[in-house]
Amino acid sequence: MQHEIVEQLPLLQANGTLTEPGWARHPHWQYQRQAVAASSWRIKEWDYYAVVSPEQFAICLTASNLGYIGLYAICLVDLALGRSWQIDTLQPLPLGRHAFPETADSGAIQFSNGQLSLQIERIGGEHRVHFSSAQFQGPHGRGIEGELTLRLPAQHESMNIATSWAEQRKAFYYNTKLNCLQASGQFRQAGKHYHLSPVRDLGVLDWGRGVWTYNNTWYWASASGYVDGEPFGLNLGYGFSDRSPASENLLLYRGVAHKLDQVAFHFDRKNWLKPWQMRSNDGRLQLDFTPCVDRNSKLNLLLLASEQHQVFGHYRGHVTLDNGQVLQLNHLPGFAEEVRNRW
Repeated sequence: MQHEIVEQLPLLQANGTLTEPGWARHPHWQYQRQAVAASSWRIKEWDYYAVVSPEQFAICLTASNLGYIGLYAICLVDLALGRSWQIDTLQPLPLGRHAFPETADSGAIQFSNGQLSLQIERIGGEHRVHFSSAQFQGPHGRGIEGELTLRLPAQHESMNIATSWAEQRKAFYYNTKLNCLQASGQFRQAGKHYHLSPVRDLGVLDWGRGVWTYNNTWYWASASGYVDGEPFGLNLGYGFSDRSPASENLLLYRGVAHKLDQVAFHFDRKNWLKPWQMRSNDGRLQLDFTPCVDRNSKLNLLLLASEQHQVFGHYRGHVTLDNGQVLQLNHLPGFAEEVRNRW
């Protein structure tokens, strides 16, 4: 369990299966879309940025190419009001015509239509994101526009995982989570200005590439902020693909990764805003998560269906690093989710 990859290698073998599943502190696997043993309509590529600010708001930006459809979204969350606002748009049959970058630290994504515009450019650890929508309807009126810069300090470690499905080994999940991205910039929602400062605001990039099986449920929790004046992040997740080689449970403190084994979420599906509990099997993580916003969606088109609950709030509790140091978390902003998909 927790097989660590420590050097670069191709993600896929010639037969389309993973070269070596496991986890890594850096994105050692080399993804090449042309090496994927699946048709273009089955390849899934996505980039999701989220900054949950101690100032009681969150901004979330989604770009995804799911093969048969593309999805782009801008979401503003107000933790004080307990509400979220979103505009999204679909791109039919992008297939390989709109392939995304093959690494998490370089390349560009550009999309624009009558609903929204999203531009992402990554150069040398710096992520520049520009977004706008004249149609966005938010708490202060109509319209949203902004430009954010997110920076990953040199040598920072991250959560990286490559796993497959036991029932279909050519289906795979390759994912990088970049926690503790230093966020700066601003955006304006109608007449209201929001400012991000790297001394206060840290974000996360969820970068993923893969081919999935048809019916899946996953659980994911993330937080990035400051604990005792030092950058701290957590990534917790399970339920998706065969995790016998490794889990994606990890703590990040001062840029160093501290690996956890298994973590379980306990929550009430009848009331998503009730407190959640998160516990690790080795006792190193004991957290309570208090949600205040449920960003949810539901789609049922018979063969295609999705139900998603992403709740935003704050973490409290304690975690233990690899060296035995215990950190107390108090009102750390973040989110957690359950997603059920058939597609």
